[in-house]
Amino acid sequence: MQVIEGQNSVTTTAAAAGGGGLYTLPPARFSSEDILFCIDVDPECLVEMKVTGPNGRPFTRLDTIKQGILLFIHSKLAINPDHRFAFTVLGKSVSWLRKEFSGEVDAALSAFRGLSADSSSSGQADLTQLFRIAAHEAKKSRAQNRILRVILMYCRSSVPPQHQWLATQKVFTLDVIYLHDKPGPDNCPQKVYDSLVEALELVTEYEGYIYESGQGLTRILLRHMCILLSHPQQRCVQDDVDVPKSLTKKSPTTESASVDESAPVSSQ
Repeated sequence: MQVIEGQNSVTTTAAAAGGGGLYTLPPARFSSEDILFCIDVDPECLVEMKVTGPNGRPFTRLDTIKQGILLFIHSKLAINPDHRFAFTVLGKSVSWLRKEFSGEVDAALSAFRGLSADSSSSGQADLTQLFRIAAHEAKKSRAQNRILRVILMYCRSSVPPQHQWLATQKVFTLDVIYLHDKPGPDNCPQKVYDSLVEALELVTEYEGYIYESGQGLTRILLRHMCILLSHPQQRCVQDDVDVPKSLTKKSPTTESASVDESAPVSSQ
């Protein structure tokens, strides 16, 4: 393979037995991101995960979400220190936790000190205000040659989110992480998941990703947060995402007996 770099493009010539190919990669500028986290503070965020903290207390979903967000922020700033972050919370509706976008990790830590779960379930989750906030902030981001992304961390197993939003324009990208209980007579995680997919497809500007887990494993959430490090302007469609790769080569017996962590909600 031969790569020829020009002032305005990169041209690659690939030669192989029986033929060759030529393609040109045009130059492109990728905008820095303003990333707005929306954290579900319904009492279900206090469901315990299958891991304990250093003090011996079991981690809750909310603890794991905080850990995942801090990992994401540190990693994102290592990639590009010009990215910025702000925080909202989702109870019955959405409200600000930290309104000013900042590229400082300490700002996230300060916001988390004021973060706690609601004492009782609101019975519904309305995303309308989140979309309004995002659309407003997206206009301000664009004026600074930036793009806005919303990352929704959702924890309710039996409450599909609602919204009153007409997709007249798509001005921000939406990603979703969904932590839920396994399907049972008292919940409907598949219905909730389908509603989240519908909302994502309605509002997202660039390719939005949605990941879910009902296994209560912190490592799965952290893996999903690592995938969300991908810049919206550089993404492939989610169905083509094939990372992370397994570090060990599994035997056919082990492979068939292992749990598929990316299986649909209904199977978990």
